[in-house]
Amino acid sequence: MTSELLDRALIEEAAKKSGLVWVRGAGAPAARALWHVWHEGAVCLVGGGPGEQPLEGLADGGSAEVTVRSKDKGGRLVTFPVTVSELASGSPEWEAAVAELKGKRLNAPDGEEMPARWARECRVLRLAPTGSLAPLPADSQAEPPVPTPATTRRPTPAGLPKLLLRRRKAR
Repeated sequence: MTSELLDRALIEEAAKKSGLVWVRGAGAPAARALWHVWHEGAVCLVGGGPGEQPLEGLADGGSAEVTVRSKDKGGRLVTFPVTVSELASGSPEWEAAVAELKGKRLNAPDGEEMPARWARECRVLRLAPTGSLAPLPADSQAEPPVPTPATTRRPTPAGLPKLLLRRRKAR
C-alpha cells in the first residue's frame, strides 16, 4: 500500500511540474508530445480539432502510456499506464477541466471564445493513472525525426564562418 501511495505521489508531482507529457495510445507506433494540466488526480488534454494538438490513438475507454519529463532537464522521470475517458461537453467535470486547460493554453486564436470552440470542435480527455509505474527502459528510445522537405543536410558553405566573423567585428 505504501509503495502505491508513493507511486501516486511521484506521478502527481511530476505531472504538475511538467507542462508536456509523452503519450502513446494503444496500438500507436510512437509516443506524441502533448501539453496538459494535472486536474483532480489525472492528466487532462484538449485537442483533436482544428488548430489544436492531435489526439490519435486515444479512444474513450481505451488505454495508453504516459511518460513525464523533467521540466528543467527534459529527461524522463516516470512512465505509467492510464485509462482514457472523454469528458462530455458541458458536464461539470468538463467545465472544471476546461477552466484549468484554458489558463494553460498558449497563443489561442480566439481568447475568451476558446471553451465554446472546444465544446463544438474538440475532445477533452482525462487520462487517469492505473496500475504501477513502468520500469524505465535501458535505452534512450530516441526516434529519428520525421522526414520533411524543410530539413536540409548539406555542408556549411566554406565562406559562411568568415562572413559571420566579419559581422561580429563590425558591431
